[in-house]
Amino acid sequence: MTFETLGIIEPILRALKKEGYTVPTPIQKEAIPPLLNHRDLLGCAQTGTGKTAAFAVPIIQHLYRERKAVHGIRPVKALILTPTRELAAQIGRSFSAYGAFSGLKNTVIFGGVSQLPQVQMLDAGVDILVATPGRLLDLMNQRRVDLHDIAIFVLDEADRMLDMGFLHDVEKVIDRLPAKRQTMLFSATMPAEIEKLTKTILTDPVKVKVTPVSSTVDSIEQSVYFVGKANKTKLLIHLLKDEAIVSALVFSRTKHGANKIAKILLQAGILCDVIHSNKGQTARQNALSRFKDRQIRVLVATDIVARGIDIDELSHVVNFDLPEVPEAYVHRIGRTGRAGFGGTAISFCDESEKKLLNEIEKLISKRITVVEDHPYPLVAADSSERKETISKTPSGNSSPKHDVVKSGIKKNQWRRTKSR
Repeated sequence: MTFETLGIIEPILRALKKEGYTVPTPIQKEAIPPLLNHRDLLGCAQTGTGKTAAFAVPIIQHLYRERKAVHGIRPVKALILTPTRELAAQIGRSFSAYGAFSGLKNTVIFGGVSQLPQVQMLDAGVDILVATPGRLLDLMNQRRVDLHDIAIFVLDEADRMLDMGFLHDVEKVIDRLPAKRQTMLFSATMPAEIEKLTKTILTDPVKVKVTPVSSTVDSIEQSVYFVGKANKTKLLIHLLKDEAIVSALVFSRTKHGANKIAKILLQAGILCDVIHSNKGQTARQNALSRFKDRQIRVLVATDIVARGIDIDELSHVVNFDLPEVPEAYVHRIGRTGRAGFGGTAISFCDESEKKLLNEIEKLISKRITVVEDHPYPLVAADSSERKETISKTPSGNSSPKHDVVKSGIKKNQWRRTKSR
């Protein structure tokens, strides 16, 4: 199947070709046709599956055809609500790319920066608005944003909205939308609160489920190092001496921890930067740009910005701290292995994190390979004990035993595995 067979119009096909898109991903195959037929949609898909194009392409096509018939003022016709600044910016870039030949205008609004440029864009007229809940409500209360003409509404990363405490704000926005509209909701997981929300905002939706959250990308090599908490930074520095780590996104559980990791790496002569919610938006964007441009090799981050980081050729993800929520592990390692590239996910596990590791393995129904031979082992017997342990998966099947890697990172293990 090609994008042509999905019924996509020529200006969008030209833009997709320019971006190097040739074959639609599974979620694009399943979502685009019903969305082009104005159906509501409930999508269960994690980041990295191509879901942004799955909803952006139909939106652009609908609005392109409408604007060909209606000229004059540009009321906002499509609203995409998303939890983080980084993800909002990423979605905005995608709309600009896919709509490059459509003549449509889009803008992104989020907090943490001056609202003046955002208001000026809105006043000039935009067709598509990508927003985070806080800034959107703020501008709505100032009467700077009018949602009366919204024809298409997308709620993206709904479970993340819930995690970050935005669900009440989301409901406030929904209350201000026209009752007659096309609605799409995307979520990597479906907790009870999100399932309840879907019943109130979707009408006879098409349901698309691709790459469930318990699945991890096949092209990602996963391993775990048992290491004492006090030795984690030493182990990280040791691993970063390996040139096979072209770029590394390092996850810390806390903002304080992220700052501390970055400080120690810089003292060791390793170029890095840090991003978390206490960093200003300009600082976060600059750090991410330097990382993408290979000006720095390591970026330290917290989970709050995990889903907004989109880097096609990220070679390694390092879980310096294991996440307290198992699903977050899948989202973290999903930052690598994107767009047809292979990738590597490395996790550190200290004594207090063994339970977290077990919960992650139950979720993904897979035992993560133990790297035994490294200079900062937790206890010599730990990995051999895990070798002999067989845990039960959620379905009741026995999980396979661990492979134990005797050496560190395999040279040249990160490679391009297939074309986009």
